[in-house]
Amino acid sequence: MSAAIETSNLTVQFGNFSAVNNVSLSIQAGARHALIGPNGAGKTSLVHALTGSIAATSGTILVGGEDVTRMPQRLRVRHGLARTFQINQLFRGLSVLDNVTLAIFERESKTRAFWRSAAADRAVIAEAREHLAFVHLENFADRSVHSLPYGLQRLLEIAIALATRPRVLVLDEPAAGVPAAQSEAIFERIHALPRDLTLLFVEHDMGLVFRFAERITVLVAGQVLSEGTPAEISADPRVREVYLGRRGHHAAA
Repeated sequence: MSAAIETSNLTVQFGNFSAVNNVSLSIQAGARHALIGPNGAGKTSLVHALTGSIAATSGTILVGGEDVTRMPQRLRVRHGLARTFQINQLFRGLSVLDNVTLAIFERESKTRAFWRSAAADRAVIAEAREHLAFVHLENFADRSVHSLPYGLQRLLEIAIALATRPRVLVLDEPAAGVPAAQSEAIFERIHALPRDLTLLFVEHDMGLVFRFAERITVLVAGQVLSEGTPAEISADPRVREVYLGRRGHHAAA
């Protein structure tokens, strides 16, 4: 069986600087896979390359065995690859419900119809409300996004990502900027995502990483330093030297 998402010798260069250097990953369907590493490790550049925000300089990216290396971001979404951002990308002037319905219309290639008929499309509204219920935001459906606490905005991002019906969901620091109690709520919902959905997440809170990840890849200076289970990564002396030991389990990524 092919991996849910796979890279081979993926490289991202900015001038003479290699932000990502020959990274090869193979993440199996249903995985809960964390990507960690110190500042400047290349995590964000790798996520951008995977999802199409920036172009890879060389190497390949496969989603479900299909080469998406040269696909634009919107087509990768339609091939089942969705993401959330370190800084959210919500439509703050729209309602919570409208943000999710817009994602559904985009998935169905009916975005132009959104402004005319979204309110009348019962099936779309019903689906959007299901996604909001999953992240416990059904009672906030009619609120404008800008009025939501930031932690709830992060949950809304997950609902929007689910509305694209992804096979692979990339979460770029999903709990960034929220208090610890809200981080727990966000990761509880992430943990509850269906097992047929493959998760790759970047997270700086090592407590959350070691609780929720089943496998971990450690990036340092744009290269894979180590990969394994949480127990293997915790015991790896190289990882301790360059990351865990120096920074502790709540290190900034």
